[in-house]
Amino acid sequence: MEDIKNITVLGAGAMGHGIAQLCAVAGYNVVIRDIEQKFLDDGLGKIKWSLGKLSEKGKISADAMKAALGRINTTTDLKESVKKCDFMVEAIPEVLKLKQDTFKEVDAAAPKQAILATNTSALSITEMAKVTKRPAQVVGMHFFNPPQMMRLVEVIYQPKTSKETAEITYQLAKKLGKEPVYCMKDIPGFLANRVMNPPGNFLAWLVSEKIFTPAEIDSTAHFKLGNPMGSFGLMDYVGIDVGYHVQKFFEEKEPPYKVAPILEELFKKKELGVKTGKGFYTYPDKTWKVPVEWSKDKAEKFDPLMSAFVAINRAAQIVADGVATAQDVDKAVQLGFNMPFGMLQLADMQGIDVCVQKLEELNKKYGKIDGLKAILEPHPILKKMVKEGKLGQKSKEGFYKY
Repeated sequence: MEDIKNITVLGAGAMGHGIAQLCAVAGYNVVIRDIEQKFLDDGLGKIKWSLGKLSEKGKISADAMKAALGRINTTTDLKESVKKCDFMVEAIPEVLKLKQDTFKEVDAAAPKQAILATNTSALSITEMAKVTKRPAQVVGMHFFNPPQMMRLVEVIYQPKTSKETAEITYQLAKKLGKEPVYCMKDIPGFLANRVMNPPGNFLAWLVSEKIFTPAEIDSTAHFKLGNPMGSFGLMDYVGIDVGYHVQKFFEEKEPPYKVAPILEELFKKKELGVKTGKGFYTYPDKTWKVPVEWSKDKAEKFDPLMSAFVAINRAAQIVADGVATAQDVDKAVQLGFNMPFGMLQLADMQGIDVCVQKLEELNKKYGKIDGLKAILEPHPILKKMVKEGKLGQKSKEGFYKY
């Protein structure tokens, strides 16, 4: 950690400029690289605006703001951007070939000791590491949007990542003011997204099949659970293209998982949410607002625990596969999605036997819909826990001990 002085951030977009800001505020020299000067100017402008807001609120002094900005340089030259870096964070578009080409070029130009991290939200880190001559120094460092505000960082091992590389990445995240978790295997979606994306796709299938409307599902989340955006509102805010690509990745890597038709349809029509003015809802001024379709009446039509049981099933799989501890899975979901508790904590509260029963009911009702059986069939670990009497809080032991 003491040797890390210079950090390069590739990409000045929504994630890149936020990561660069965090690094500069933490005292690192930062180089931001993007393919055109206009993207760099835009990113730097957003950093100045963000720091200005923090200064106004008294969260950073004027001197500290000035010093942070003074530590940031920009360039359109990839080789130039990494020639002195100790640590690189890649935050370019989610296209594997583009990332592989970038990693290959960075590997040839960066100092031999430099760690190469990717901020990908779902793509294979293993495939990025393979194109380098330093696979032990390639690691996932997944920030959440906006990185200045969200506390979670997932540190992801691919098969060749060294323990030292992962530990340095973990400690760097802490120095940036974040709360990191370890994901011990390079699996689609890692932790938070792996738990929460299948429920989102499940809900999108229910909308595709016209069983529920987006407004009915989101009204429940908003008025009953206090969720500000709901599932479909959040997809609109983040960008339906982003969600679509992540779900498509799951589909390719883990058949029979299949993207819901409504997501495919909106993606092809380029109705991508807030940024295009239309997605599941409409946004005339391309700014997020609570959709007019939401209402307390509609909130009575949907049971939010339906999607929660899907999330519990996937969280249980992660623990069973030795990818992460129950504590880290729950921490990732809580911090990544602003949840009051983790899904495995919820499982213990509901009762593991109840979770199995509810999943079996959902599977019987909706499992015949294309691709849903794969996420609705109760995971063997849940059935095993029921047989062993590990039912959660009511038996004093489940995923946690009480």
